[in-house]
Amino acid sequence: MPRRVGRRKSPEGRVGGRATRALTHLDERGRARMVDVSEKEITEREAVASGRVRLKASTLGLITAGKIGKGDVFAGARIAGILGAKETPRLIPLCHPLRITGVSLDFATRRRPSEIVITCRVKTRDRTGVEMEALTGVATAALTLYDMCKSVDREMQIGEIRLDRKSGGRSGTFRRSGSR
Repeated sequence: MPRRVGRRKSPEGRVGGRATRALTHLDERGRARMVDVSEKEITEREAVASGRVRLKASTLGLITAGKIGKGDVFAGARIAGILGAKETPRLIPLCHPLRITGVSLDFATRRRPSEIVITCRVKTRDRTGVEMEALTGVATAALTLYDMCKSVDREMQIGEIRLDRKSGGRSGTFRRSGSR
């Protein structure tokens, strides 16, 4: 007899004995599904995410002086972040393919602590938001920074990837308190 995969949702709105809010990515049997957004209104939507790469001060100096052997670190990370945002539905299984109308990435360097702050802004006019695209853009840019600099600094740390704000859609505007 084949083994069942996934959890069955009870009539009381419980999955595996836990109370649930409306879990939109689960069907009535508790299996993963892609949400149907065909009835949602098309609106202007924007999301901004950020993350940090902590690195040695000497590595940051090499980056800002343009002396990393693989080339212009910020240019490479910027292109990778844009590509990551555009490819999000191929990487995150339940994300919808969206008509992204704009992606921008910015990098801010800080000396104490030695770090690079990455900010990704994504815009669309569509039926669902671009939060995952902005987060994926940051993550891809951070991984590219690491890849381009790992020969001089294997102790780099990628972290604090987060959604800072989003606007548009039925849920309205979100702004992280104390966001960068």
